[in-house]
Amino acid sequence: MKRTLFVFVVMGMFCCNKLYSNDHLTNVVSDRDTIAKPNFIFFITDDIGWEDLGCYGSPNVKTPNIDRLAARGLKFENAYLTTSSCSPSRSSIITGRYPHNTGAPELHDPLPKGQVMFPQLLKQAGYYTVLSGKNHMGPQTKHAFDTISAGRGPGGEEDWNEIIRNRPKDQPFFFWFASHDAHRDWQMNDKAPVYNPDDIVVPPMLYDGPETREDLAAYYHEVSRADYYMGEIVKELKKQGILENTYIIFMSDNGRPFPRNKGRLYDSGIKTPFIVYGPDVDKGTTTALISSVDIAPTILHLTGNKIDDHMQGASFHPILQDKEWSDHRDFVFAEHNWHVFQAHERMVRYKDWVYIRNAFPERQNLLGESTRQFPAGRELWGAHEKKLTSPEQEDVFLVPREGEELYNLVSDPYQFNNLVSDKKHQESLDSLRKVMDQWIAETGDSVPKNPTPDRDDVNGKRLPGVWKKGEKAGASKQAESIKLKGPLRIQDL
Repeated sequence: MKRTLFVFVVMGMFCCNKLYSNDHLTNVVSDRDTIAKPNFIFFITDDIGWEDLGCYGSPNVKTPNIDRLAARGLKFENAYLTTSSCSPSRSSIITGRYPHNTGAPELHDPLPKGQVMFPQLLKQAGYYTVLSGKNHMGPQTKHAFDTISAGRGPGGEEDWNEIIRNRPKDQPFFFWFASHDAHRDWQMNDKAPVYNPDDIVVPPMLYDGPETREDLAAYYHEVSRADYYMGEIVKELKKQGILENTYIIFMSDNGRPFPRNKGRLYDSGIKTPFIVYGPDVDKGTTTALISSVDIAPTILHLTGNKIDDHMQGASFHPILQDKEWSDHRDFVFAEHNWHVFQAHERMVRYKDWVYIRNAFPERQNLLGESTRQFPAGRELWGAHEKKLTSPEQEDVFLVPREGEELYNLVSDPYQFNNLVSDKKHQESLDSLRKVMDQWIAETGDSVPKNPTPDRDDVNGKRLPGVWKKGEKAGASKQAESIKLKGPLRIQDL
């Protein structure tokens, strides 16, 4: 379960010596019928939270190469994953389908046979395709890539420039570069700064103590190491003279690996940093909503390939051309299924509202990262026992929980104040309930009658007895074969 962050590099029409210069990068309108097919580098990191980059406002971490990419490309402020869990998030991205529709909705589920993967379609269209670093999607990926490499080094990134240099020169390429940075356990080296725990600004859902500060400092080291390899990739592309025809997309598979972050459907878990640089890409920041199921259709569109009708996302290429484009999505959806602990939550965002539904409100909402297994979790549990925690830090201890949650992101960006019982917001609540009901019905989602049970205890130790997976979400509705997307816009209701 090592880390995964996505950076998508597409070789574009920009002059290759400008990405790291102070010159303004102008957009060039390209005729895709007369130029070479664009190349792609998809850099996906593991467990890097959306706020944990300099360009997203982090006060803690240095990410100069990613920040430079964001300044020269398009930074998305509202990019949402379909789940905040390593393997199901990646399986959702590669297929363009919601986790319960992939047949692999839970942690460690391999992608079943028959699911269409967009790199497979690129490969069939003449692209040279490589996956290097963290895979975690199972053996079916062998059909999508010409070459699969485990990567080298603690973050898996050390063979990436080698792959770029040794590629066939007569083919366009798509490289899925999946770092293990920044996934536990931490591994330090000389490729990134060592941060002082005393300088850390602790996120408000975490207990501010010495163990948590040290834990965060080590995490930020790995975030900066991913940044280092982004810089190395750009240097190699410039050296080869191919940067001008390459798209770069950078993203993560889920939130930071700390309590009330990874695995959860709050923005701290389910939003991803998302940056695109490449041909014809508008420069600046966009607030448009996009979903990770939209990535596959977008890449297929940019390469001139047909979008497979199994894909439940929609291409956001108009946003790449115009950052003010507002007609892509009104809704994004996400889900939380088993990730070491039993779970079934669903989320929809519309404008500034987030609605969450929990099928198991009688249970604590836990992941390994929120137990005593790791330092920040261990310190949080100890502080709670001593009554030193604030209400914002006590979410993982709630038993029972509310079955529904409603938040306004403008007044409550961390989603601490549940408005579900506030009569002033009854109309918004009722509307989002109906939107979620429609998405569940159309995509064949279901609450398992015999769900996968907890594997571990609150100390991170395996529970006694024989453990095995149970029924998966969507299985009773044959969701693997469903093609319906659910509502994307208001007019779909």
